[in-house]
Amino acid sequence: MSKGKVLVAMSGGIDSTVVALMLHKQGYEVIGITMKTWDYASSGSGSKETGCCNVDSFNDARQAAVQHGFPHFILDIRDEFGDFVIDNFVEEYIAGRTPNPCVMCNTHIKWRALLKRANALGCDYIATGHYANIHKGEDGRYYLSKGLDETKDQSYVLWGLEQDLLSRTLLPLGGYHKTEIRQLAADYGYPELAKKSESYEICFVPDNDYRGFLKRRVDGLEQRVQGGWFVDKTGKKLGQHSGYPFYTIGQRKGLIAMGHPVYVTHIDPATNTVVLGDLSDLDKSELTVGKLNWQKYQAVQDGMEVLVKIRYKDKGTMGHLYMDGDQVRVELLAPAAGIAPGQSAVFYEGDTVIGGGIIKRQEEFIFS
Repeated sequence: MSKGKVLVAMSGGIDSTVVALMLHKQGYEVIGITMKTWDYASSGSGSKETGCCNVDSFNDARQAAVQHGFPHFILDIRDEFGDFVIDNFVEEYIAGRTPNPCVMCNTHIKWRALLKRANALGCDYIATGHYANIHKGEDGRYYLSKGLDETKDQSYVLWGLEQDLLSRTLLPLGGYHKTEIRQLAADYGYPELAKKSESYEICFVPDNDYRGFLKRRVDGLEQRVQGGWFVDKTGKKLGQHSGYPFYTIGQRKGLIAMGHPVYVTHIDPATNTVVLGDLSDLDKSELTVGKLNWQKYQAVQDGMEVLVKIRYKDKGTMGHLYMDGDQVRVELLAPAAGIAPGQSAVFYEGDTVIGGGIIKRQEEFIFS
């Protein structure tokens, strides 16, 4: 007897393929779906299609479905994806911030697109190959926790999933290590999947050159932002740069020769100024986070102590949360380096995701 009907997001890679086959073997009625998010021909990069959105990946996903007797569809969400994710990506850089398109895509596009099609197909659940776990608390709220494999944990990029999405989602890989998934792929008869390389590029920037993408995407951008200045923390001009959107907080390479390492510590789009400083100048003990989504608790108490992660591979820093209207002020117990506006801050209680949001622009830079 079927355990329910589940729509599985299949990229053609090892993780999502194993999820589909695992659920199929467990007795779920599986429907596979592969989402086309981006048209590489329009990127203008000249690079070959890579990652999860190329023809080979589509064929790999379809082949696995056909071989195991469950249906598979290709879903074109280029319009949904482009209007939100790519526009946000460009707008954030133009505003002097550093976006995280994978967070935006997962929480605002892919999951919503999946749930919409799951409802149309009469599916009870949606499932993906992310390494994280979903729990239901005694109060009925759903929340994430870290995957068992700390090296693959993806709870950070899923902080934006809201209750209606979490309640319908299955994440079968949360209790596995990647090595176990590779073995399962071989056991299911797909040893080649265990050797398939994984892409960590932004899917719509296949050459990994976001600066080139911005130049191609925004007419006349290079001319509009040229002639800006690198300055030090006293305001002294150090030399001209190629335009503030082409730099990110914490960047070290591609700056200016100073005889010692310097880093981007602040970006001011209003004056086209990029402030450079020493490594210690990146340390900050306070940040403000907006566009919040709470998972485990509907609200948090002022002063609540949590682990704060400010980037995907960040080990996290302990801090306290203080609500301020629709945003939260975070006071860290130790300075964290490279807090970048536009990136996500995710709050953990142990391994559990309390919630998260987008880091807002820091206070106006005051030259010393």
